[in-house]
Amino acid sequence: MRIVEIATTVALVAGTTFAAANEFATKEEAVAMVQKATAFIKEQGPGNAYPEISKRTGKFVDRDLYIVVYGMDGKVLAHGGNEKLVGKDLIDTQDVDGKFFVRDRVELASKQPEFWQDYKFVNPTTKKVEPKQMYCQRLEQTVVCGGIYKL
Repeated sequence: MRIVEIATTVALVAGTTFAAANEFATKEEAVAMVQKATAFIKEQGPGNAYPEISKRTGKFVDRDLYIVVYGMDGKVLAHGGNEKLVGKDLIDTQDVDGKFFVRDRVELASKQPEFWQDYKFVNPTTKKVEPKQMYCQRLEQTVVCGGIYKL
């Protein structure tokens, strides 16, 4: 009987660990979501794609992972985490450490077709400022990004 109790406890702990691991997006999921959004923009055009990307409950939001599209001037064109930011110029936005992460992001996009960027941002799931990694791809004169929180 003791073996059954131990096996049940191990299974419960493993299940809890697995569930916790699935609570947050992975790097692979961020890359896949950015690629999906980029393809969607190409297929639908920005006029149709950006409103869909900006829906908080749309197909471009998954747990703490969402898509953001910036113009190369730092203007938000689509934002799955906060639709109120669409149309805002965030080029001078800083994280808690003073890093101009949007400025850095568009500068990186002007030099390379894809990249990862580190900064700190509020996690929509935990509501706390946490280290974040953003994966971005340049698409014409825009940069399409999706990030993960490094917990």
